Amino acid sequence: MQTETRNEMLQRVAHELVAASSKSEGVVTEEQVVSLVERGLRALQADEADKLLTLANQAVVFSVQNRRPDVTEVRPQTLECDVVRFQNNKDKWVAFIGLLDGYPYEIFTGLQDDEEGIVLPKTVTKGKILKQINPDGTKRYDFQFENKRGYKTTVEGLSEKFNPEYWNYAKLISGVLRYRMPLEHVIRLVGSLSLKDESINTWKIGVERALKKYLPGVHDENEADLLSADPIEL
Repeated sequence: MQTETRNEMLQRVAHELVAASSKSEGVVTEEQVVSLVERGLRALQADEADKLLTLANQAVVFSVQNRRPDVTEVRPQTLECDVVRFQNNKDKWVAFIGLLDGYPYEIFTGLQDDEEGIVLPKTVTKGKILKQINPDGTKRYDFQFENKRGYKTTVEGLSEKFNPEYWNYAKLISGVLRYRMPLEHVIRLVGSLSLKDESINTWKIGVERALKKYLPGVHDENEADLLSADPIEL
């Protein structure tokens, strides 16, 4: 199993175990859970450890996707975020998917471009989306990630970085995610959008594939693409 995929699965399992522990008196940190699980995995043979971690990850995904999350109308100031990249011809795209309790809550999408979008290091697959209030009272959303040296880097104004048309569609999708429409229905809604422009159709297909990552029981080649740091070729 690739180290990056293994670490991502381990973090996901640890996050869910910590969330479960927060409802009891025995609260632990994700670092403590990761350490305990890694010690247990080292006691097994490599193939056994990989199988166990894969099964645990599948159980977590199934559990998260099959529990109906509560509607949270007031957005938390900070959300965990997955970064998903996709590509069509020469155009490279990026999606920032804000997560609440492991479930998609909002989405920002656009081109990976210095002038018309955002360019991030390939190694960045996770981060946080921060809600900020500007001096004039308007809101903006910033993306924050840690670089290889552990320093935090913040990209300000996600919504202002992308084409306004993509932002308008993303607000629609984020709205139905926020009110917890079942994810499979959200994906159907995105797929049903009738868009004539080829570029925005590419965007639509990429959004569908990015959201499918969070459906239970996704075991085809698309899932492997989505878990990779490399862009998805459409």
